[in-house]
Amino acid sequence: MVSTPSNALGPTRARQGQAARTPTAWHACRALLRRDFVLAWRRRGELFLPLLYAVIVTALFPFALGPDPQLLGRIAGGVLLVIVVLAMLPALDSMFRSDLEDGTLEQWLLAPQPLALLALTRVIAHWLTTVLPLLVVMPLLGALLDLPAGVLPVLLVALLLATPLLALLGSVLSALAAGARRSGILLALMLLPLAVPVVIFAAGAIAAAQSGMPYLAPLAWLAAALAMAIVLAPLACAAALRIAVES
Repeated sequence: MVSTPSNALGPTRARQGQAARTPTAWHACRALLRRDFVLAWRRRGELFLPLLYAVIVTALFPFALGPDPQLLGRIAGGVLLVIVVLAMLPALDSMFRSDLEDGTLEQWLLAPQPLALLALTRVIAHWLTTVLPLLVVMPLLGALLDLPAGVLPVLLVALLLATPLLALLGSVLSALAAGARRSGILLALMLLPLAVPVVIFAAGAIAAAQSGMPYLAPLAWLAAALAMAIVLAPLACAAALRIAVES
């Protein structure tokens, strides 16, 4: 039997121990999601602000336009889409600001995991805590505006494609404006022009569903744009975060 020298096993064991101590990308993303969920729960009062805003604005339309169900049903899809987009804007400003102020972004830069993956995880946590509650109450908001029942699934699918796309685009702009003071209005002004094509395709699918026409083409375009944004937006967000940290 040939014995292996102990000095030859030493570096191998050291490398194995170091690899065991280094968290994998999955563990890092899961820890980041857990941290964001805990912080969101501690500030759960702020989570209801976009939801409250959407409910109040939706309830104002019948008072402003009258109780005509045909008129409300005709504009319900576009109104709800715009309300969700506007409700997303205030929360985008604080997506990375607190991390820059408390030094978390510096730790992200030093972490062995890719910065783009951590930024994508933050976008997912932001969407789950901010936008998903709006989608949950969408049937109620649709009932307030007499939205046809057959159009509601198309509206939900359009929002499921449009809102992550807007969150990814907003994450890049939020990372660029993380170091600026009072950048909420600036962020809204930068994001709204980018949101116009997204709103056009989503509203086109909803209008086609209301008219009984095929609506899969606009949804397919939204899905293609979302797939491209999932690949490119985290890379751009990571570059913007490096600029924000170094500046």
